[in-house]
Amino acid sequence: MSSRYLHPVLCINLFLSALIVSSCTKKLSTPLLTEEERLEIIRENIAFRAEREEFFRKRSDSPFHFDTTLTYSWVNWYPIDPHYRGFSILHRYADRETVVVMSTGGEMRKQVRYGYFEFTLPGEGGPVTVKLNVYKPTPDDSLEYTPTDDLLSVWFTDETTGIETYEVGRYVDVGRENPDPAHVYAIDLNMAYNPFCAYSELYSCAIPRKEDHIPVPLRVGEKKYLPRQNDEKQKTARRPIHDSTES
Repeated sequence: MSSRYLHPVLCINLFLSALIVSSCTKKLSTPLLTEEERLEIIRENIAFRAEREEFFRKRSDSPFHFDTTLTYSWVNWYPIDPHYRGFSILHRYADRETVVVMSTGGEMRKQVRYGYFEFTLPGEGGPVTVKLNVYKPTPDDSLEYTPTDDLLSVWFTDETTGIETYEVGRYVDVGRENPDPAHVYAIDLNMAYNPFCAYSELYSCAIPRKEDHIPVPLRVGEKKYLPRQNDEKQKTARRPIHDSTES
């Protein structure tokens, strides 16, 4: 037989080997966005940031009105990146463990570790899979709990925490639980924000647990708040007296 031709069995084996190698080396990829989807995400984030600005400046329940020693400057944000909006169903844990979540005021809050979201983000060194735990309050957490509460709480730290972003961590709103197990939630990390304790020591807020850490830098959402100099001068050692229920 001429050396130019391969035996059919050998050809099949080579083909199967190529398939196996391809499946083992398949790279993660982020969902493709149309131009319309990209612009819609940008518009929604611009509106979100404007609403937050309006809240801090004018609302009576703003921390800058509650704490009279503060003068509002502005919120620092990273640029909006539409690819940092992830989509995931709510993966509910079969064993929904009740865990202790510490707060910045020293309180121990009991929360149900309810489930998690999982999705792919671009990452700075290439696409990465992110897992975000989802919590629910329990009756033991009287500050947060209501009998019909279906609000999902999501908080996290990442490799920017304490350097570029608030040292306690950031929160992201995903809304209330949808009873449909196939419901797909949008988790927009461009909207990751600081809890009220980032602005005033009068507030106490939940501290993300070790397992809520994302081991990559997420340079989206809110950065550290930079208070005005006169605010820093007026700060004294104060015991937090108000619970932050933003999440």
